[in-house]
Amino acid sequence: MALLDEPEALLRKIRLGEDSVLELKRVVVKGNRVAAPARKELADELAAFANARGGLVVLGVDDRSREILGIPLAALDAVEDHVRELVNDSVEPPLLAHIVRLELPAGDAAPRPVLAIEVPRSLFVHKSPGGYFHRVGSSKRELRPEVLARLFQQRSQARIVRFEEQAVPGTSLDDLSSTLWQPLLGSLTEDPRLTLRKLKILTDDDGRECATVAGILLCSRHPDQWLAGAAITAVRYRRTLRDPNEQTDAAQITGPLDEQIRAAFAFFRRNMTVAATKPLARTDHPQFSERAAFEAIVNAVAHRDYSIYGSKIRLFMFSDRLELYSPGSLPNTLTIESLPFRQATRNELVTSLLARRPVEDDVAERAGRRYFMEKRGDGVPLILRESRELSGRDPIFRLIDDSELLLTIFSAELPNQLEPPTAAGAASR
Repeated sequence: MALLDEPEALLRKIRLGEDSVLELKRVVVKGNRVAAPARKELADELAAFANARGGLVVLGVDDRSREILGIPLAALDAVEDHVRELVNDSVEPPLLAHIVRLELPAGDAAPRPVLAIEVPRSLFVHKSPGGYFHRVGSSKRELRPEVLARLFQQRSQARIVRFEEQAVPGTSLDDLSSTLWQPLLGSLTEDPRLTLRKLKILTDDDGRECATVAGILLCSRHPDQWLAGAAITAVRYRRTLRDPNEQTDAAQITGPLDEQIRAAFAFFRRNMTVAATKPLARTDHPQFSERAAFEAIVNAVAHRDYSIYGSKIRLFMFSDRLELYSPGSLPNTLTIESLPFRQATRNELVTSLLARRPVEDDVAERAGRRYFMEKRGDGVPLILRESRELSGRDPIFRLIDDSELLLTIFSAELPNQLEPPTAAGAASR
């Protein structure tokens, strides 16, 4: 928000008083505890901004007199912790809020510290301790049922514009890395900004240019900064049970989607058992098909539902199987039974952009493809065929609570293993 970069403009705004984008709160600290504003009250105010058009809360200013009271310097850490905890724990889903420390002049006195909390308009509908609120003028108002229903429709996966094409409030071209978006332009020589709009990496949001969800996912170094859950959790377990004491390797994989795929595939290769026999010449016996694993990871990243807040892709490896959990139900009219025969995608823009990303030579040879997406519709048949040929067992797709797709790929029987893989662990899910 420009006000944070222009203290004089912020002071003029404060002198005019609260409105639809500004809330003022005095702060009372007793010992190490923030006595005011109350946690519930502040959470309701912040969620109301997120559910409306966004706004700014300035802590340390009296809302009636508009006097700059400030916050004791020694208490700034406690007040910031108070805010950070409530945006994460008191609002569902958690709020994206930018907390900035400022000094504002207090009449003839020396400048006093205040805390500014910038809340952008959200992609989601937020519930705070008091319920569902939005900002109307200088106060918050509880959302009426019909307005709430309309807001959910506008900000849910049922919206007319696909979720991946939605603007991410508060972002701009500056939040995207040119080294990530330049290769997507190919040989196009027209104005890069115009091309990025045509590719739907940038879009208009109430007169302001913003990055889209797909733009953030593919062209931002840290997409999880705006989309919590745009990441992969990977864990390798020693045997067949999901037991923390059995972990041998673990990683939280973030970054643009193509880098997530590379890192997840590297994790898979690092942790896959490869047995060997040497009657005449060495022969390797891999636990899983690398082509099938790469295809499964790409599918999970490309087709998951990014509108489900905070849910991550999960990759679990065991001695007898691989499990890959992808957030979201099946898109369109797909069913588990029709997966091998039909093609449908939830994220058409994401898959189109991934189809422009070439795979490095070493990965391309193992994955059997030149680009991350080839959109031929043979992904699921490849996973089934490659895995069946190696292990003699069909992989299993399973829909959990209509909100998460689980793919289980079984390990091949490996020679010379002290603890051969068994199917017993598959029942432990």
